[in-house]
Amino acid sequence: MATATVLPDDHRLRYTFDPMMLQGATANVIMQLALKPVGYGVIYGKVDSGNVFKHPMKRLRTTLSYLAVATLGTEAEINAYREAVNEVHKYVKSQPGAEVKFNAFDKDLQLWVAACLYMGFKLGYEAMHGEIDEDVADYIYDEAAKLGTSLQVTQDQWPADRDAFDEYWEQGLAKCEIDDVTREYLWSLTNLKQLPAWVRWPFVRMSRFFTIGFLPQVLRDQMHAKWTDKQQKRFDRFFRICGRLTRFSPRFVREYPFNLYIWDVRRRIKKGKRLL
Repeated sequence: MATATVLPDDHRLRYTFDPMMLQGATANVIMQLALKPVGYGVIYGKVDSGNVFKHPMKRLRTTLSYLAVATLGTEAEINAYREAVNEVHKYVKSQPGAEVKFNAFDKDLQLWVAACLYMGFKLGYEAMHGEIDEDVADYIYDEAAKLGTSLQVTQDQWPADRDAFDEYWEQGLAKCEIDDVTREYLWSLTNLKQLPAWVRWPFVRMSRFFTIGFLPQVLRDQMHAKWTDKQQKRFDRFFRICGRLTRFSPRFVREYPFNLYIWDVRRRIKKGKRLL
C-alpha cells in the first residue's frame, strides 16, 4: 500500500467534504442497491423505523450521522454508533427459502456499500474540482476504509490501494443487477416519492438530473435512464461553477451538514438518547 501523506484536519476536510456533493446521494443509493442482495435487504428488510418512505427525515439523519461519525468521529463514537447500527441490522436478513439471500452483517455486502460511499466522495469532488492530487487521493482513500470498518468490514478487506480498488469496483459493477422490483423502488426515490407532493414537485426534475448524471453508464442502462451529451455538458458546467464558488468557502460551510450531524450524535451520546 502506498504511504499516504498525513494532512492537517482543515486540509483534509477541504478535499473530503462539500455540501453540493450531496446532490449525488440518490445516485449513491442506486449504486449500493444495484447489488441485488443489498437492494433486497433494503426493500424487504423488516426494520420499519429505517423505511425511507415512512420515515424519510429519520433515514436522512441516521445515514448522514453514520457518514459523519465514520469520517469525523472518535473511536468511542464509532463504537457507539456501531452498536446502535448492529442492534437494527440483526433484524435485516432474508427469510428461509428466499430467492435472494441477504444479511446486513455480511461483510462483503458492507464492503460494497462502503466502496459506493467512497466513490460518492470521489465522483463529487472530481465533478467540482477535477482530479485529486495523488498524495491527497492516497490519503483520502486510506481514510475511506473507515466507511466500512466502522461496521463489520475488516481492514484487510479494503482493497490495498487505489489500483486494487479500481479493479474491485469494475468487478462489483459487473455483478450489479437492477431488476424490475429494485428499479421501481429506485425510481421512486429518484422521483422523491418519499416526500409530500408540495415538497416533491419543485425539485423532482433536478433530482432526476443529478441522480442520472452521477451514475456509471452501466447503471444508467439498467435503470433504463436516458442521458445525452447535451445533459452531460450541462452537468459538467454546473459542477465546475459550484467548484469555483465553494473552493474557498469557510470551514464551517465546507463541513456542512456533517458538522451538524456529528454535533447531534455527540449530543445524543451525552444525554443517553437513541442514536437511531
